[in-house]
Amino acid sequence: MIARVIVTPKPVVNDPQGLTVKQGLASLGFREVTDVRVGKYIEVNLEGSSEHEARRRVEEMCRQLLANHVIEDFQFDIEPERKRR
Repeated sequence: MIARVIVTPKPVVNDPQGLTVKQGLASLGFREVTDVRVGKYIEVNLEGSSEHEARRRVEEMCRQLLANHVIEDFQFDIEPERKRR
């Protein structure tokens, strides 16, 4: 299975990298952009567990290491491994 994890700063946390990207986009003419939040994308390959167990384990991974619960939120999806042809 593959877990795709997205970690983003909480809305109340300043995001200087997001602000820099927003300003860069504005200077390139993309003035319709009102906010940018920069986060992390993580793929985790898991073997030999049910989807329920994989979700439980990935939740633990996010809470213990992949995301800082004080300043970041996370979400993830689990994709069953595709059968090889």
